[in-house]
Amino acid sequence: MFSLPGRSLYHPRFPVLELKDLSFLVPGKPEEIVLLGDLSAKIPPGQFVAIVGPSGCGKSTLLKLIAGICEPTFGQLFWKGRDLEADGDFAPHEVGYVPQFSIAYELLTVRENLDATLRLRVKGLSRSEREERAEAILRQVGLEAIADRPVKVLSGGQRRRLALALELTTNPDLLLCDEVTSGLDPKAEDELVTLLRNLAKENCRTVLSVTHSLRHLDAYDSVLVLHGGHLAYHGSPEFLTHYFQIEEPADLYPQLALRQPGAWHRSWGKHGKDYQSVLLKAADLPEFEEVKKEEAPALPGSEAGGGEKKAEKPADFQGDKEDKRDKDQAKKAEKEDDKQKEQAPDPGVTTPGFVSQFATLLGRRWRLFFRDPAALWLQLALILGFPCLVAIFALDGLPQIQSLSLQHSGDIVKMLKENTEFFAQSSRAGSLISGLVMFQVILLTLMASNNAAREVAGERLIFEKEKFGGLNATAYVAAKAVFLLMLVLAQSFWMTMFVKTVCRFPGDPLVQFGVLTLVNAAMTAVCLAISSFARTAEQASLISIYLVGFQLPLSGAVLALPEVIGWVTRPFIAAYWGWSGYLQTLNETRFYEAVLTISQTGLSPAVLCLWVLASQVLVGLFLAMAGCRNSRWPE
Repeated sequence: MFSLPGRSLYHPRFPVLELKDLSFLVPGKPEEIVLLGDLSAKIPPGQFVAIVGPSGCGKSTLLKLIAGICEPTFGQLFWKGRDLEADGDFAPHEVGYVPQFSIAYELLTVRENLDATLRLRVKGLSRSEREERAEAILRQVGLEAIADRPVKVLSGGQRRRLALALELTTNPDLLLCDEVTSGLDPKAEDELVTLLRNLAKENCRTVLSVTHSLRHLDAYDSVLVLHGGHLAYHGSPEFLTHYFQIEEPADLYPQLALRQPGAWHRSWGKHGKDYQSVLLKAADLPEFEEVKKEEAPALPGSEAGGGEKKAEKPADFQGDKEDKRDKDQAKKAEKEDDKQKEQAPDPGVTTPGFVSQFATLLGRRWRLFFRDPAALWLQLALILGFPCLVAIFALDGLPQIQSLSLQHSGDIVKMLKENTEFFAQSSRAGSLISGLVMFQVILLTLMASNNAAREVAGERLIFEKEKFGGLNATAYVAAKAVFLLMLVLAQSFWMTMFVKTVCRFPGDPLVQFGVLTLVNAAMTAVCLAISSFARTAEQASLISIYLVGFQLPLSGAVLALPEVIGWVTRPFIAAYWGWSGYLQTLNETRFYEAVLTISQTGLSPAVLCLWVLASQVLVGLFLAMAGCRNSRWPE
């Protein structure tokens, strides 16, 4: 095979990545849908490979199978001779995956995103080493001039460069790029293809780029063509037009449409080895010497275009002499590899531990919080405003309840009148107290919904990408829990102290603060779990709001529930336990007795309320962990 200067030669006999009979099927009616079928290919190290084909042909699916995001239905994947299913998947530092969607935080700068990624993926770097590596990567991808710009102002091409920069933090041997050139202007596309090609030439890195564009095929070492989930071609871009009997690469897609995917697959199965033989002979395998285009041997014929011209099939070039030279070369290379391993073991890249990742995630979350003025002002409005709503109903303090006279004056009418007034006072006071406590509880559950409903779902794609790069899901959930706990404490403290001061609530303020904190934390944890399972942030917000809406009627504090429904639903209703626990702090006052005169639902002991709310917090965090461990990649 001839090659452009600096191009790696296509060498199927020494693959670093091998796909063997790879198939991916999804359920469908009346039969399963084949997204990829019996795909086999061998890709040597250091190659820049284009994966092309019409829309829906399985390009992105193939990349996800290689990355390990999806499991193949049939077939095997080998990386450096290792069966990725039987012998262990890629280590996080071995592979980089650049998806179609954005994988950076809009409110952070380019440098801040890159620094956080280095902290999360690479262990043992000092601050100076991290800064030095970040600067080197920024220069490599051409972003050093705009390193301090927030991501939200970057152009499409600059965002793609940043995505590449994030993956280069671990210097992976395999880089998978999914439509990174789509939607770009011609100049930006040219620059990005050149960048990808340069990345492939560094450290013998293998780069696979899914693209719909056919403008730059001559920049690739090989082209893999898919059609309807089947392999139609995998070889040199120079031979692409010959195989498909077309004038130029732009004619490829119309030509593919002339035949069924299965027919192209069978055609390549028949003629593919011939083309690869030509490539191997042109490459002069033992020395990997480049040959000029005019010296390339004749190509075999093809069924693709149905033309009459048939080139003579080249003779077998693997004679005894070549076999001996190949074996000697392989032995020599093996000895050199063993010698290098003994002298300088590969240190590799180690992923940071739980504590380091937790600290990085927590610091980044606070930075994002203070960078978002809308979220910051909303939190302040909720913390300061909601207690005022409660206090409006008791600006003059709680009503006084006069003692019922125990003296019998003999005037029955007067006694009945006093009794009536006493019970009327108790009823009004009890209703007000019960309502004010429940109002606090419901407003805190509403704040909890706002706290956590979008916390995971709103950044799910970035989280999945970081998890793919080695992020510990436990560290992620722990960082979210600590951040949310700070919000819960601030909200609950101000609600407790403001309402108690204005309305002059009796009772132990510490216990009341504890009850309100737990009910807020319980609903926050449950909404965090909802966020971890939801597919979108909007879906998570909607479900969380519905959950808050059902708190009041199912608590039984306003309307008595049928006994069976009450027993079934009450363990899951944080509002009931918060309401009941708070009222128990008034049990030595007349207000408590007043509440009992109007309450149609029994009050539970304060200790039980605290334990139930604490249990809801733990269950919510457990479910959030389970949701975060599950993958939620876009389909």
